[in-house]
Amino acid sequence: MDNWMDLFLLVFASFRLTRLIVYDTITEFIREPFHDTVVETQEDGSTETYIEIKGEGLRYWIGELLSCHWCTGVWSAGVLYAGYIFLPQLSMPVIIVLAIAGIASVIQHHFIKD
Repeated sequence: MDNWMDLFLLVFASFRLTRLIVYDTITEFIREPFHDTVVETQEDGSTETYIEIKGEGLRYWIGELLSCHWCTGVWSAGVLYAGYIFLPQLSMPVIIVLAIAGIASVIQHHFIKD
């Protein structure tokens, strides 16, 4: 690690990539082969949405991975760090964009109330 700024960028890039994979609608197509979305209507009329993991073996393992932000976060950090070490010219623009998006999402979530 060259400096604290690189670590800062990798932390926020990993945060954003993890959220992108686990939660964002735009990447739902990645999770869809491994998850079923179940919507239950409660007695009070409200709905609760949750996922059920499909399959068994490797398919189930991937489904578990894609449903857990802690698990996916480890893999996201590893992939980004490997890119940083082995392909810095290609990975740094991606890391910087993800880091900017990560910081923006933290600001949006914590400081701007809808």
